[in-house]
Formats: sequence, C-alpha cells, structure tokens
Amino acid sequence: MTTLSALTTKLDTEQPRLDKLDRYWRGEQPTAFLSPKSVEALGNRLRSLTVNYPKLSVLSLVDRLRLTGFRIGGDPTNPPDAALWSLWRRNGMIEGQYEAMKDALAYGRGYVVVWVGPRGVQISVESPRQMTVRRDPATREIIDGVKRWKADGHGWATIYTGTEITTYKTRNTVGDDWALIPGSDWVQQGDSVANPLGVPPIGQILNRDRLLDFDGVSEMSGILDLTDALGKIMQDAMITSEDYARPRRWATGLEVTEDDEGNVVNPFGDDSKKVWTNEAPEGKFGQFAQADMSGFETMANLLITQIGAIKGLPTHYLGLQTDQPPSADAIRSAEASLVAHANTLLRMFGADFAWIAALVVAVRDGVDPYTVDVESVWANPETRTPAQAADAAAKLAGIGVPLETLLADELGYDPTRIADIMAKRRGESLEKAATDLSRLV
Repeated sequence: MTTLSALTTKLDTEQPRLDKLDRYWRGEQPTAFLSPKSVEALGNRLRSLTVNYPKLSVLSLVDRLRLTGFRIGGDPTNPPDAALWSLWRRNGMIEGQYEAMKDALAYGRGYVVVWVGPRGVQISVESPRQMTVRRDPATREIIDGVKRWKADGHGWATIYTGTEITTYKTRNTVGDDWALIPGSDWVQQGDSVANPLGVPPIGQILNRDRLLDFDGVSEMSGILDLTDALGKIMQDAMITSEDYARPRRWATGLEVTEDDEGNVVNPFGDDSKKVWTNEAPEGKFGQFAQADMSGFETMANLLITQIGAIKGLPTHYLGLQTDQPPSADAIRSAEASLVAHANTLLRMFGADFAWIAALVVAVRDGVDPYTVDVESVWANPETRTPAQAADAAAKLAGIGVPLETLLADELGYDPTRIADIMAKRRGESLEKAATDLSRLV
C-alpha cells in the first residue's frame, strides 16, 4: 500500500493549484479587487466581472496544434503510417488528442493511458484531476502512476507500474474529500495484471518552461494577475456607469422630510419622467457633469496590450480594433510570435505523442516500446489560405519532395486521405497507361 498512499497523497497535494486554474478557465475566479462598498454601490447585483483571456491564451494555441499522423522508421520521406493512424482514430483520439493538449496547456500536463481492451488496443485520455505520476529523478522517466475516480459511491484507484497493473476499491463509501480516506480503507480488487512492456503504459503531455518542470506549467499562469486587474477596471467602469455616468441633478430651497423610520423622503419620487417643481422662490435646479469614461478604456487597453505582449497574442485576437482592417500579410506578421510559440510546443508535444504512439505499437505488436522509432507529423501552425498552402507545396514538389510528404507536411492531410489520394493517382496512371497501350496495338 506504500505506492498507493504515496501516489494518492501527491494527487491530493496537486488539487488546490488545479482548482485555482479551473476557476480561471471557467471565468469564475473570485474578484481580487472589488471592495464591499463597491458591491453595495451596485446593490449586490455584480459579484464578479471577468474577461477570460486565460482561456483564450490556451485555445489560441490548441487551435494551431493539429496532429495529422505518425511516421514510423525515422525516414522523413516516408508517408505517415495509415494502420497506426486508423487505430488512433478508432480509439477516438482525433478528438482526444485536443483534450490532452488542452489539459496540458491549461493545467501544465495531460495524460494518455495505452493498454489492452475488449476490442484490442485501448487508448484513453486522462485528466490531471484524476491522474498523476512519479518520475525517477535520475533518468526523469515515469516509474509509476495512479488514476483515481469515484463510482457507485466508492473510491477506485488503478496503479500502473513497469511490471504490473493493480486496481483498488474503498471498503466504505466516500465523499468529495479524498484526503479523508485512510490508507487502510483501500482493498485490492482481484489479482494484479502483469505488464510485459517493462514501463508504465502512461504517456504524459507536458508543457515545460524549463528542464526540471516535471509537473508542467500552465499557459494561463503568466496573466492571471493581469486578468484580475482588468476585471477590476471593468467592474469600476460598471459601477461608474451605474451611478455616475448619467448626469446627477440637484435642487436647493427644498424642505427635507423624513418618514416614520427616519428615512429621507424623495420629494420628486423615482419616476424620471415627472417634472420637478419647487414652490420656494429661492429654489434652484441644476445638474452635475457626467463622469468621463475614457480613462477606463485607456487603462483597459493598457492591460490588454500587456496580456498580448506576454502571450504573443495579436491585436485582432484581443479585440483591439484599428480603423483599417488588417491585410493578409499584416495578419501573418502579427501572428509571428504566436506561431513561433506553437512551433515550440510542436517540438515538445511531438516527442510526447511519439512515445504514446510507440506504446500503441508495443501493445499491438508485443514489442519493446524503446525499439519503436516513431515521429509525430503535424500540420503547419501558420495561418495560410488554401492557395498559399498549395503554392508552397507546388514549389517543394518542383525540387523533388515526394507527393505523400507534401500532402502530410504542407497540406495537413491525415494518413487516411493521403492513402485515398495516392490510390486514386495510381489508378489514373494505370488507366492512362492502358489507354496509351491501346493506341500502340
């Protein structure tokens, strides 16, 4: 039970940080600056107001990370492996890969488990809220991991090691607080299953800033405080627009009366359509100047610009509009920093997904995953029109790059479509050859 206790304790320790990131992802973080007086000024109608740039910082990258296949053998001229991609697709990983990358960017890490299911190889994406791993500090390789979940009122946990896989269940029903479950309450379910791979069948999609970021770094972490500050500015603007933006009127020479409870009675009532009247000859009316809201816009734009600078987000992503619509070249220039960051993620995530693909091949073929040479194939993360992509592919074809490679790397076609195109092209070639032969006869 030592391994189970250590892993579940590590999982419990990670939850507060993940809870915080979850709240920012949903835009439900507590207001960092809204004072009780401000809440009272709005009649308790506004508890929070957030602009969800943290979520945008994740989605703007995920949308550019499109895994299109796996190339086996280490030869860059080889086409992506159609059989491996078919297995990937049948396990729902066309959508699952985006969920894994989304978790990796939002939480800092995501998980994929590869094992044998009722219909052969089974690939499943797991959340950091339910799964964690431990690494060897010397080799940095995963030595074991746990997935913990709740079903039928009981807690369940599966331990993955390089030699076996074991499932546990709690004797008693559990609530939401996993930390209150004693280690003695876990009971092993059946016998352990032998793991012939020699490594835990777990792939970790890790978003690293530096070498020793074993738990990953959230893409949202750099702008959380700026998001709170922007929310504060927006809240102040709402308060000002509610109570001060509309001109306030004043009157003199009126007798102030109170009701039975000592509250001042408004002599004009709350109906804005009524005409104010004052019988006192010395009475006067007037109105104060309305509040200037331009300062809020200036401050908000300053904070938004800082967020964009930190995350490499172009102005048209942030909602900062100019008088002239951006041209295609201007958009590409503005997205250069974002594309560069996406290319960095392709290198990191590419190695992680290649290891997952190696596990898939190892489970399918019964081989050592370290002997499987796999390369991840990605679509170009740049914003390009179909005409631009086709033009680039045509120029590369002119210097001898094979068509299958161009279809995968430049046009972003998946292995299934590439195989279909190549089959049709071979058919056309055979048909043309048969036609030419008939002329000779």
